[in-house]
Amino acid sequence: GTTPVNIKGKPILSKTGGWLAAFFIFGNEMAERMAYFGLSVNMVTFMFYVMHRPFSSSANAVNNFLGISQASSVLGGFLADAYLGRYWTIAIFTTIYLLGLTGITLCATMHIFTPSQSQCDKLSILLGNCEQPKQWQMAYLNTVLYITGFGAAGIRPCVSSFGADQFDERSRDYKTHLDRFFNFFYLSVTIGAIIAFTMVVYIQMKYGWGSAFGALAIAMGMSNLVFFLGTPLYRHRLPGGSPLTRIAQVLVAAFRKRKVPFSDSDLVGLYELPGKRSAIKGSQKIEHTDDFRFLDKAALQLKEDGPNPSPWNLCTVTQVEEVKILLKLLPVPACTIMLSVVLTEYLTLSVQQAYTLNTHMGHLKLPVTCMPVFPGVSIFLILALYYYTFAPLARRITGHPQGATQLQRVGLGLVVSILSVAWAGAFERYRRNYAVRNGYEALFLSAMPDLSAYWLLIQYCLIGVAEVFCIVGLLEFLYQEAPDAMRSVGSAYAAVAGGLGCFVASILNNIVKAVTGNEAEGRNSWLAQNINYGRFDYLYWLLAVLSMINFCVFLFFAKRYKYR
Repeated sequence: GTTPVNIKGKPILSKTGGWLAAFFIFGNEMAERMAYFGLSVNMVTFMFYVMHRPFSSSANAVNNFLGISQASSVLGGFLADAYLGRYWTIAIFTTIYLLGLTGITLCATMHIFTPSQSQCDKLSILLGNCEQPKQWQMAYLNTVLYITGFGAAGIRPCVSSFGADQFDERSRDYKTHLDRFFNFFYLSVTIGAIIAFTMVVYIQMKYGWGSAFGALAIAMGMSNLVFFLGTPLYRHRLPGGSPLTRIAQVLVAAFRKRKVPFSDSDLVGLYELPGKRSAIKGSQKIEHTDDFRFLDKAALQLKEDGPNPSPWNLCTVTQVEEVKILLKLLPVPACTIMLSVVLTEYLTLSVQQAYTLNTHMGHLKLPVTCMPVFPGVSIFLILALYYYTFAPLARRITGHPQGATQLQRVGLGLVVSILSVAWAGAFERYRRNYAVRNGYEALFLSAMPDLSAYWLLIQYCLIGVAEVFCIVGLLEFLYQEAPDAMRSVGSAYAAVAGGLGCFVASILNNIVKAVTGNEAEGRNSWLAQNINYGRFDYLYWLLAVLSMINFCVFLFFAKRYKYR
């Protein structure tokens, strides 16, 4: 049922796949992440300085775009598992992604798509006196932005699963290869982020917005070419039919038989196909478990079901167990939403902090928009040294072959994220008090020469460590634990959690503004445009408290989870 096939659907028995095929896939993910982070760091400032939108609404618009592009990843996972397969899903959506990036490049290049920039200096932008964009101009920008997000939604849940598909499950070293694959996969994500935060920012400052967004489109086009060149090498898994239909069948059948007791005299037993073959294409049989017993009623075979029962009345044990597995997996990615909230807040809040700090490194002055590169650098170093430092040390302590279980790594990442945001609150309190004491309170876009921006590196590096353990552990956990025919949907859980984190960050910001600020009374909110009038430190500490509660919830579910 799970024998890999080539592009023509014929079984593969040779050494096709493996690391060479995986490296072709890494290139596609690197470009996608480069475009994703390139847009996330540049689009806020593009909307603010070129489209003349307020900073808060620009940040919220980008947060919503990022959230939708990740939360809709379940669509890509569904299409891959149900109909298209992972290869064709990536091929189609990566082309859509390229079309969206091309549209954004045209917006930044052709003056017809932007409001007039004449007589519009920095003070005019801050006061909102510049010409506002026409409705159709914002409609065009939002359209191409969401086309890009739609393309990302199809790629993100499939790339990691498709890469992992390249390794033979029957191999003795399969788990070792899989562990290393997910680390290398996230390393390619990190390299894409580092390029976005450095080279793309440099191109934007040196050559303008059109060149910066054009560079992202060119990189995406080249990565598409590399991905297609690897086609003869790839191992494929046949789509297993609509997972949503199978889930719906289980729920409907269980509901219809909800009143049938397990001891009914007409009960034949729990229904499953005879032999080794599963009823679900691309899936092995799954043994029955006692979890979620109410769902077992979907597999209760009664005499009245007859020899050819409808799947809406009777489901196989494997089909029921698929739904149980998806339900058991849900709490783990749900507990990573809080990490995504922190990451989203850092993308906007820490950049505002950096504007008030000295970004000189010796004689070199780093642009403020380059500051988010440091989490990427820390991730790169940790992943590069992972097998030489953490893994051997953890192996001695735990005795686990990979140093720690997947859930232990997720939990460790959540703990480090709490430390990161707690430090961020402490430093922001110091930074704000320093600005007030030294007469910089009103100068929120002027750097304080005696206070270095590199104090932000502590929170950046800690959040980088948190990402390595949490996200890499989560991706590996979801791939290995998800049902065979639902692995793209399983991987989509991680992307959906990231997308929900973006939405939660936007909702949290709106609540904080509404509760803590009052223009009529002249009371600034915690998120005032002038960071020195606001209280970013309070928001960071609120995030720390929420992260602590979230970690306790994670511990509750992780201790009760049984690996397949």
